[in-house]
Amino acid sequence: MNLTIDIGNTRSKWALFEGDQLVRCGYMDEGLPCEGVQSTMVCASGDADLHALGLDEDRVQRLTAGMPLPIVLDYATPETLGPDRIAAACGAQKVGNKGCPKLIIDAGTCITIDYLDAEGVYHGGAILPGIEMKFRALHTFTAKLPLLENIGGEEECVAGRSTRESMKAGVLTATRYEVEGFVRHYRQQDSRVQVLLTGGDAKRLWGGGLPEVGDPIIEPHVVMIGLNEIIKLKSKR
Repeated sequence: MNLTIDIGNTRSKWALFEGDQLVRCGYMDEGLPCEGVQSTMVCASGDADLHALGLDEDRVQRLTAGMPLPIVLDYATPETLGPDRIAAACGAQKVGNKGCPKLIIDAGTCITIDYLDAEGVYHGGAILPGIEMKFRALHTFTAKLPLLENIGGEEECVAGRSTRESMKAGVLTATRYEVEGFVRHYRQQDSRVQVLLTGGDAKRLWGGGLPEVGDPIIEPHVVMIGLNEIIKLKSKR
């Protein structure tokens, strides 16, 4: 079985695969499965201390842009490309309709929007401040605006009638408009573009509806799926 680990900015997660099948998943602070694991791949930033997380660096593979991948990276600085973005693109290649371009929207600490064409070529994308980051910025860089937390799944409010509602309009509604603008741009280039939504804030982002997006693929484990695809590709070589 293949063990995949995603070391994120907020929490670190793992998923266990047997072939293409996701068998189990959980969080690092709950412990890792060991029995039956043949290969382990980690998606982590370059300065992440795997040893401090209880991982043996000699026994795990850390995802890098230089590895054999099931996609082609058309990116000017692949050495700076986040491994989570690489893994998500590899996972997007696996899910959804084959032969269709994918727009991968990962709503985490930051929101990343990445484009994978129908031939499996990754063309990069955009990095935006995430929902929580925007709320914290409003509070941190002003004198009186409160820190709003646990906001999500609420109806859109375009014209706020209180400070709280105005802040929601400026963050939740505006972020949805940002995402829809990117979707509109790519679908003008190719109407077949499928939207894949993932990340810890996916439900918050989707809560008010995204009419321009339509019916996206919602796949919370797309990074893990991508890591598993990379392990499988390496095992064939």
